[in-house]
Amino acid sequence: MVEMSLIEKAKEFHGHICPFLVLGLRASEIAMKRLGIEKARESETVAEEILAIIECNNCFADGVQIATGCTLGNNCLIYLDLGKNAVTIVRRSNWKGVRVYLDGNKFNNTYFNEEDSKLFEKVVIKREGKDEDEEKLRKRWTEIAFSLMNAPEDLFKIEDVKIAEIERAPIFESIRCEKCGELAMKTRIFEINGKKLCLSCIGKCEAIIGRGIVSEFKIPFIRSEKL
Repeated sequence: MVEMSLIEKAKEFHGHICPFLVLGLRASEIAMKRLGIEKARESETVAEEILAIIECNNCFADGVQIATGCTLGNNCLIYLDLGKNAVTIVRRSNWKGVRVYLDGNKFNNTYFNEEDSKLFEKVVIKREGKDEDEEKLRKRWTEIAFSLMNAPEDLFKIEDVKIAEIERAPIFESIRCEKCGELAMKTRIFEINGKKLCLSCIGKCEAIIGRGIVSEFKIPFIRSEKL
C-alpha cells in the first residue's frame, strides 16, 4: 500500500494529486517489492546501480521518480518514448528486472464513471473548463487517487524481464561556443563554417515536450540580435 507521506511528497513534486501520479507510485512499489529492493539510496544513485525505465512522460512518470529515487538528474531514470504507462525496475548487478504495465482502459472502466470522463475531456483535453469545472475535477482526481493507494496487482500486467546492458552516464568535456560564448557538452557542439557552435546557436535540437521526443525542435528562446 502506498503510504500517505509518499503521496504528499509526490504532490509537492508534481504540483497536484491525480490518479496516474499515485498509479506511478503503486506500480513502482509492486516492482520494487518483487525485486526485494527499496528506494534507491545515495550509493545506488551515485553509481547508477538501480534503474527505472519509464515508457511515458506523464503524471505516472513523476510517481515513479518519487517512489524509486531514480530521476532524470541522477541518471538512474531511462526514458523510452513508447507512450505506454509502464515502468521497469532493474538492478545493474544482474540485469534482471520487473516490468509493471497499466492498461488505461482497464483502469478507466473500473475507477472512472462517464461523468468523470466528460469532465476530464472538457477541462484537460479541450481546455474549455471554467473555474468550477477545474475545482470539481481536482476533487474527483483526489478522491480517485486516494482510492488507488492500494490498487490490486491484477489491475496491472506484471512480468519478469531481462534487460540488455545500458551504459552508465559518461562524462564529456565542455566546449565553449564561438557565438554565444557559453560552455556546452562536447557532443552538443558542431563545427559550421569553421566555427564551433552550440545547438542553441544553431537553432534546433531534440527535445522532450508533451507529445514525447521531438527531433529538430526549434529553440524557443527569443533573444536580441545583439547576442
